[in-house]
Amino acid sequence: MVRLKKSYDEEIIPQLMEKFGLKNRLAVPRIQKITVSMGVGRATENKSRLEKATKELGLITGQKPKVCRARRSVAGFKLREGNPIGCKTTLRGERMYEFLDRLINIAIPRVRDFRGLSPRAFDGRGNYSMGFNEQIIFPEISIDNVEFQQGMNVTITISGGYDDRSFELLRLFGMPFRKT
Repeated sequence: MVRLKKSYDEEIIPQLMEKFGLKNRLAVPRIQKITVSMGVGRATENKSRLEKATKELGLITGQKPKVCRARRSVAGFKLREGNPIGCKTTLRGERMYEFLDRLINIAIPRVRDFRGLSPRAFDGRGNYSMGFNEQIIFPEISIDNVEFQQGMNVTITISGGYDDRSFELLRLFGMPFRKT
């Protein structure tokens, strides 16, 4: 069993039930999925950028990414409807917990000038989003093979619908939030 999943079942659920006065284990918030996406804006100029971003996202998540296409045309960006402009992966189950473990313990501490994640990045329904400027914070990516730095977005979808409960869940998982 994955380390974070075991910790969630044995330690975090009882703590959250006690803190929020919940009687039922199913009312405790849980992570449903993690979505990792890369928007490759320069993919219209250079097709190889999207291919490399897709390959690197696959290495980071351990799952083949889906190529995302433009929904509408934007003349100012020289973008046509249907052009490939990014990639994303949705993680669930064991892969999700393994990725979260690597994110919290390996990748986030490698961010330059890191002062903690913002505790205000919740969307009002309990989901948390964060962005990174470069993909080289993950150990799967070799710095020597990177031709261009690519940012990425990570969205953690949490059941329950309350920001305070989701914050407490992520804090108990070990997410390094900034002190307010």
